[in-house]
Order: sequence, then structure tokens, then C-alpha cells
Amino acid sequence: MTVDVRVCFLGDSFVAGVGDPQHLGWAGRLAAHSHTRGQALTGYNLGVRRDTSTDVLARWRAECAPRLPAGCHTGIVLSFGVNDTTLDGPAGQGAPRVAPDVSAANLADLLQQFPTAARSVLVVGPPPVDDEEQNERIADLDAAFGAVCALHDTPYVSVLPALRVDEVWRRQVREGDGAHPGAEGYQALTALVLPAWQTFSADVRTHPSRP
Repeated sequence: MTVDVRVCFLGDSFVAGVGDPQHLGWAGRLAAHSHTRGQALTGYNLGVRRDTSTDVLARWRAECAPRLPAGCHTGIVLSFGVNDTTLDGPAGQGAPRVAPDVSAANLADLLQQFPTAARSVLVVGPPPVDDEEQNERIADLDAAFGAVCALHDTPYVSVLPALRVDEVWRRQVREGDGAHPGAEGYQALTALVLPAWQTFSADVRTHPSRP
């Protein structure tokens, strides 16, 4: 009997794959990787441009509930943070759109709520952009997110350090809109997430969702 495996990819424009002419991003590439290995699943891309952790916290339940029904093998892959660190003011001035402590609290709140929707959760950290001052803020948030996930026994993939020195990622972001790469950049991000994804998807496939 075929197992009904469903995964929601929840987050921002990087989850949505903005900038990828193949319209796959890293979420689509991960799902395709599983499919080519005979591990079919239904992947729901719930990435929204400009969304912060606060936005995701507000909408996740309404969007995931109808897609992750009882009786299925379900999981959630979560990723956000770049928009939280964007300065909310003219010409890049002002405070971050979401304060770092609030971002971390939002992630903790999500991880506490997720067991009602999915047994398995994977969190992917925010990637770098073409702005080193913002990348420093992202790095601080990346560390905070890693600490939150450790406290909640949730796997966390930090992609920022590797992508900050990845020439393909840096070039495509610089030549694009300053934030999003093209297909090759998303492939680089996918490769970083793939080992954790394989463990996560195997867990989803093996265990049904919590009641």
C-alpha cells in the first residue's frame, strides 16, 4: 500500500524559490530528489514573499491544517529570517522589521505548536544576501535559531556560513535582485539541506503523524 506522505514547506520568498527560472527553488528540488528515488510525496510550497517570522506564525495553522489531515504521514519544513533582519525604514535605516528576540520567540512558539499538525519538523536557517551589514544581522539570528531548535530537539540546518563563501550563490544574488539566486544558487542551497532532508523524510515516511 502506498503511504500518503505530505510535507508543507513554510516560510518566505526563498522557500517559494523566487529568482529560479525553473520555478523549483530548494523546496521543489528536495521533493524531486525524493521522487526520483521512488519516495513520492505531496509537497505544498507555502512560501510568501516578504514574510517575517511573525507573518508565518500568524498564518501557519490555517494553511497547514487542510493540507496535513489526520491519518497521513506529515511533516513541516520551516525557513525564514532574512525579512526579519531587513531594516524597516527609508534607505535601509531604522530598526529590523522584527526584533531578534521576537524572531527567536516566534520560532519557539511555532515549534511548540507544530506537534498538533505534524510529527516531523525540519528548520532551515536564513541564507545570505548581497549586503554584508545585513548578513551580520542574519548570522546573529542564525545562531539564535540554532539555539532555539536545540532546546526543542528539532533538527536545524545552518546554510549561511557555506553560502557566504559560495561563488555561485554570491554571483547570482549580486547579478539578480540582491537577495535571490538563480537555479544554480538554489541547487547549492539544496545540497546543504539534502542530508537533513533525507533523515527528515525517512522519519515522515516511517511514522504516522501524531493524533
